[in-house]
Amino acid sequence: MSDHNFDDIAQKYITNIYGTSKGKIREVIVWDELLTCLEMLPTRKLRILDAGGGFGFFSQKLAALDHDVLLCDISSVMLAEAKKQIDAAQLQQNITIVHCAIEDLPVELQGSFDLILNHAVLSWLEKPKQTLHTLLKYLSETGVLSLMFYNKEAQRFHNLVSGNFEFVAKGMLGKKVVKLTPTAPLYPTDVIDWLAEFKMKIIAKTGVRVLHDYLKERQLCDDKFALLLQAEQQYCHQEPYASLGRYMHLTLNRK
Repeated sequence: MSDHNFDDIAQKYITNIYGTSKGKIREVIVWDELLTCLEMLPTRKLRILDAGGGFGFFSQKLAALDHDVLLCDISSVMLAEAKKQIDAAQLQQNITIVHCAIEDLPVELQGSFDLILNHAVLSWLEKPKQTLHTLLKYLSETGVLSLMFYNKEAQRFHNLVSGNFEFVAKGMLGKKVVKLTPTAPLYPTDVIDWLAEFKMKIIAKTGVRVLHDYLKERQLCDDKFALLLQAEQQYCHQEPYASLGRYMHLTLNRK
């Protein structure tokens, strides 16, 4: 396995991530968490790193609040789309684009960041633990990490309640894995163990899509979207729902 590059399906990725009901839920829930992260930091212009940020969806929202954002990604196609959107929004003064993998961030960028975003990246990497450790070298002593990853326990539960028992028994590998499904979902216990080893403290755990993916009638995702979103916001921090989110978001700082 090697780190995944979205160059070949960039437009499909962009459309599916934030142009669907599940994408809109992800947008709202994650933005709520980022606003909470900002509340934990000084009320000044912040230095922010969006590591593996794709076309910079949240980079742009943070830059619009007058923070300085460095956006890096391995996909040149994604970054071309980011530049197009950044230019259209006239946010060039607040966003710097770097085309590289997280492991290859230039030496001159090793200054500290107040806030680091790493969203839905680890599950596409060959060495997620090593990459996460590298990323934390850029976090200031008083900084905050916004970490989101594809939840393997939620993937397993979703397949079990869908009756895909053979698929689960085979380790959830094979024909049911689609291009936009991460190649290496992570067990939350593993990620949490890594973070403890790296001396990081969990401030909040949030489930992203704790209900959407489990609805029996898919049409309800659109027909009752407002009520669905309200329920997602209500239950995303509560157990057992938080642990069943298709993605898990952790807000962290140093111990």
